[in-house]
Amino acid sequence: MDLGLEHKVALVAGGSSGIGLAIARELAAEGAHVALGARDAGRLAAAERAVKEVARARVHTTSVDITDSAATHRWIDTVAAVFGGLHIVVISGGSPPGGTAASFGTADYRAAVDDILIPAVDVALTALPHLRRAQWGRVLFVASETASVPLSGLALSGVTRTAITRFAQSLAAEVGRDGVTVNVLAPSATHTPLLERVAAQRSGDGDIDDQLAAMGSHTALGRIARPDEPAAAAAFLVSARASYITGTVQLVDGGASVLGPAAWRSPAKPE
Repeated sequence: MDLGLEHKVALVAGGSSGIGLAIARELAAEGAHVALGARDAGRLAAAERAVKEVARARVHTTSVDITDSAATHRWIDTVAAVFGGLHIVVISGGSPPGGTAASFGTADYRAAVDDILIPAVDVALTALPHLRRAQWGRVLFVASETASVPLSGLALSGVTRTAITRFAQSLAAEVGRDGVTVNVLAPSATHTPLLERVAAQRSGDGDIDDQLAAMGSHTALGRIARPDEPAAAAAFLVSARASYITGTVQLVDGGASVLGPAAWRSPAKPE
């Protein structure tokens, strides 16, 4: 299937590892120019090499912290200037600490909003004039299953991800006639470096395989996702073929939501 992404300019915030990197590789393989942004320069350099392995067009990297609004604005405007425009914006970021609603104080909620919600909104709003100018745009927020499914042990994630969802849906209603779609990707447990760290914390002997297997046992498919699986859904959502899909939350959870509460998610654990 030709996704119609050749020569489109894609900006991926949080693209140095995990799902963000997998999405960048998918877009590069489809012929899009890809601009990666992330904080860690070392991981970013490794990500650049990984993307260039499959790229059919240009790859551009910038070390940037999207919680720094001024740096974010410079990055996005520079990418648009270097490539002569901007068409696709993928916003992937970190995860707040796990825990139940009452286990956190007001300062924790404020920090989660500042670290997760505000940067995502800032990236989208900064990129929007470029997308409108191109009269062809895709905005995709990479959130988590908590954007769609309530999980009591992931209260901060639920608060921030649902807020991103409501922002995305409001924005979708506003920019659709400008040729811009806005969607939210909601993946569940995915085999990323972050999840490996969570599994290591849960494992008494440092062997993460049993922990990862337990996390995946509560899905219809009996396993956690590979990063390329939510990335494939992301590539479609930002493609020309998805031109009539906007304002949606796309849950990619291997059927976990239809099986009921996941027993492996105990409170007060990282997402």
